Amino acid sequence: MPHHSRVTRRLGLKTAALAAVTLPLSSAALAPQHASASNPHDRHLEVMSFNLRFAGTAEPNSWTNRRPVMSALLRRERPHVISTQEGLYHQVRDIAADLGTGYAWIGTGRGGGSRDEFESVFYDSQRLGPVEYDHFWLSDTPDVIGSNTWGGACIRMVTWVRFRDLHHGGREFYVLNTHLDNKSQYARARAASLIADRIGGLDRSLPLVMTGDFNAAAHKSPVYHTLLGAGLVDTWDTAAERTAPYGTFHGFRPLRPDGERIDWILATPGVTAHWASINTFAQEGRFPSDHLPVQASLTLG
Repeated sequence: MPHHSRVTRRLGLKTAALAAVTLPLSSAALAPQHASASNPHDRHLEVMSFNLRFAGTAEPNSWTNRRPVMSALLRRERPHVISTQEGLYHQVRDIAADLGTGYAWIGTGRGGGSRDEFESVFYDSQRLGPVEYDHFWLSDTPDVIGSNTWGGACIRMVTWVRFRDLHHGGREFYVLNTHLDNKSQYARARAASLIADRIGGLDRSLPLVMTGDFNAAAHKSPVYHTLLGAGLVDTWDTAAERTAPYGTFHGFRPLRPDGERIDWILATPGVTAHWASINTFAQEGRFPSDHLPVQASLTLG
């Protein structure tokens, strides 16, 4: 984190530890910027949640082969917020390079620093400015970097950012991004309860958007019901329009119409969802990941 940054950290992690685990974000995003929008659609906040599939080398779905497809998708869509899961450090850096200088990102490896996978938050630095951010780990010791106490298959965490909308009166809002355990239902349930508790400790006057790969089916899991019980709504359900439904994990196999949605964009009730999408973009039969990205066009209220 650049020393001149005006972005602050929270939740009590020690300064020395923070220096060790926080990966850089572009300081260009910190300069105040202002614009007006005459088109009401310009007020919409475009959000994407995308499990990237880690940067493996196994063919035919190596990161080398998938990266051009990923780049084409992200450049076509260009959401204001892109929450990613499972990306390794060099993979996240590749995406940052492909998105170009108009984007910055915040994240850290779930093992600390550049180790292991990231729950990164990319953002359009012309539209959004980060005010504060932090990470917590999904365990009994959430402020201990890399902790895993619930028998999960691996370390899991949350990265959150408080943003200011630079175009629309400086409205602030939160984005939380996570990737829940793929093996243990108990670990997922405990994680959902912890996330709900942490949401309750944020400024409840501000809108909040929660993104992630929850490894649990919408409408059918304790995780889903816990998070909706914490006051969130599913933007897929509340959207005025939506695309055809597909299972969001396809594993590089044929897509499943009406399959399980395990990747979600949730929000506080005052957030309006204009449309929601499960994006099936591919090039020459190649998908950018083994998950489909989910997207929502939102007004924060």
